[in-house]
Amino acid sequence: MIDFTSAATDTPGCAGDQVFLDSAGSSLPPRPVLDTVVAHLHREAEVGGYRAAQERAEELEDGYTVFADVLGCSPEEVAFSDSATRSWLSAFQAIPLTEGDRVLITEIEYAGNAIPILRRAQAVGASVEVVPSTASGEVSLPALRELLDERVKLLSLVHAPTNGGLLTSVKEATAAAHEVGALVLLDACQSVGQVECRADELGVDFITGTGRKWVRGPRGTGFLYVKRAVLETLVKENVDLRGGSWTARDRVRLREDAKVFELWEYGVADRLGLVAAGRYMLKLGIPEIYSAVQSIGARLREGLARIDGVRVHDLGERRSGIVTFSVEGTPATEVVELLGRRNVTTTVSSRPSTLIDMSRRGLEEIVRASPHYFVSPQQVDTTLEVVQDIRGGRTSAR
Repeated sequence: MIDFTSAATDTPGCAGDQVFLDSAGSSLPPRPVLDTVVAHLHREAEVGGYRAAQERAEELEDGYTVFADVLGCSPEEVAFSDSATRSWLSAFQAIPLTEGDRVLITEIEYAGNAIPILRRAQAVGASVEVVPSTASGEVSLPALRELLDERVKLLSLVHAPTNGGLLTSVKEATAAAHEVGALVLLDACQSVGQVECRADELGVDFITGTGRKWVRGPRGTGFLYVKRAVLETLVKENVDLRGGSWTARDRVRLREDAKVFELWEYGVADRLGLVAAGRYMLKLGIPEIYSAVQSIGARLREGLARIDGVRVHDLGERRSGIVTFSVEGTPATEVVELLGRRNVTTTVSSRPSTLIDMSRRGLEEIVRASPHYFVSPQQVDTTLEVVQDIRGGRTSAR
């Protein structure tokens, strides 16, 4: 069990009276992450970036083992990047696609993935089709099986959508896709750091994620898992001297591990912070984090559902720590502003981010709250009181 008091004490952002409910956006880093990043920046100022990086070379290399432990894979299957988007694009662009191929997405697909999928499909003459959801928001396995054939080259899955508490049943959908030889790319941007997301259990071919959200690392960091068995089948285009070697005047040799997708230049301080965040997460225990997030998320979700005029919009039989809601008569942007005036930090999820799902449900924008394990039950209750005041017209943004 995670001790809330210890977790909050270890989080500088918890020192005041802020109620922080935006770990789905960019979470509060724990002290070891902050100290690691700041210390390395100071060291770069003293001796220069190259020497400072060389001094931490062993720790940087150990980072692959840390995230292999997080992702349930080998260190050779892990690569780092500057964001979840960069990781996702690296994986997607490496998947061979030609005219007549098919790509399947789900109704909860994220805009950052849908845009490159649609553009590339149009460019090569492939098609993009949507797998219907069940009434609970899950991927419909019968519908998926109806769509699958040997022309499907990719199934794009989102583990936890940005606009609600759904958790996708990845393992079953992956197994179905593999029956026809399709690859499975899992966007775990909103899941790693709050739920188990292990390649050895889910069976996916790729996992992409970020440091800034539930992992509690720095912005500008991301990670990528690539199954070794599919590496040789991929197209490696954006390769520099990190991913390959110039062996003769007219020859190059590419790496045979996932680091072929890395670039030589990166923010070393941020990378060290990401590794520190991974170590911190493993020390606490991912199952323990999951239990704590489930508990605090359920308290918020159930409390909101009891307020007259407040509607909770979360789907799924299994839930993540993301809680979305609306207040009757008050736009989501105004609710977020009013909460902020009472020092409760939330954000807005709007229709363009998850166009298919939001359009299907007739939603334009909703309030997104995402409490992590450092949020106390008392802080959730404070949030509920503020929402009750907003609903009762006892606070105003004007």
